[in-house]
Amino acid sequence: MKNGICVFAEQRDGNIQKVSLELLGKARGLAADLDAPVIAMLIGGAGISKKAPELIAHGADSVVVVEDERLGEFLTMPYARASVAVIHHINPQIMLFGATSIGRDVAPRVAGMLHTGLTADCTKLDVDSETKLLLMTRPAFGGNIMATIVCADHRPQMATVRPGVMQSLPKDEARTGETELLDVDFAPEDWAVKLLEVVKGSKKTVDITEAKILVSGGRGLGCAEKFELLRALADELGGEISSSRANVDACWIGKERQVGQTGKTVHPTLYIACGISGAIQHLAGMEESDYIIAINKDSFAPIFDVADLGIVGDLNVIVPKLTEALRKRD
Repeated sequence: MKNGICVFAEQRDGNIQKVSLELLGKARGLAADLDAPVIAMLIGGAGISKKAPELIAHGADSVVVVEDERLGEFLTMPYARASVAVIHHINPQIMLFGATSIGRDVAPRVAGMLHTGLTADCTKLDVDSETKLLLMTRPAFGGNIMATIVCADHRPQMATVRPGVMQSLPKDEARTGETELLDVDFAPEDWAVKLLEVVKGSKKTVDITEAKILVSGGRGLGCAEKFELLRALADELGGEISSSRANVDACWIGKERQVGQTGKTVHPTLYIACGISGAIQHLAGMEESDYIIAINKDSFAPIFDVADLGIVGDLNVIVPKLTEALRKRD
């Protein structure tokens, strides 16, 4: 009998990552369709078991912990071996990882060791009402189509899910659940790679998935310098700037600020789309924003179909006027 839905609870420096809480939130919805429990898999160094209550508070029914001082820093094979040991122990029907650098590294190796499939970089997960199979949807062919994939013959059904796509549940301190420590028999070859030193970069990168307000530019900007118009508006609003893929491909702005199927999925309180036509690939990354304002010269642009407020006009005129109005609001 397959036992529930397992979520890889990614941690860095002992801190549970946001994507893990998002996956727990989604797992709870899937579990309701399957009448199955949600189990969190937590792997880390000495003392990591102290983080188990946080996972339970965000939706896990139980937590299986592999705690070993050698696992304080991520290494691919030890984490893969520990993951496989947990999966053999609980025998889940579904296994979810975040599509982060760690998740994208360890999940394929786990799938290979288990001889099962893996659908990578998913943006949507559902359960088929008839077969009860996991429906894993992800962009394909450069984001031009959405493919829904099933794993009918092998278990667990495995997927990596993009950060920012799913919604985490509010923390509920009243939830209770079991925490189980699992010993893993590592093989000498699991430690063939030695970590000599950890060097942490000092460069600060902006995580647009955390921003409450985004002012986003599309192909309609015309040149990289026009992002300064958006930056001035974003500064007045206390937000960040972001972009569609076209400007990233043109090297006008960094990849870390790209919104869309091949970029990041965002859920800000306010999303201002400037010169963005609204191709489906971009909409998939921002259409769940609480309030969307679109500025575009083309009154028939698809972005207006999802906008709460649409302004037909030249962004070069409208954005500076809006910025100036905000400066005078006090």
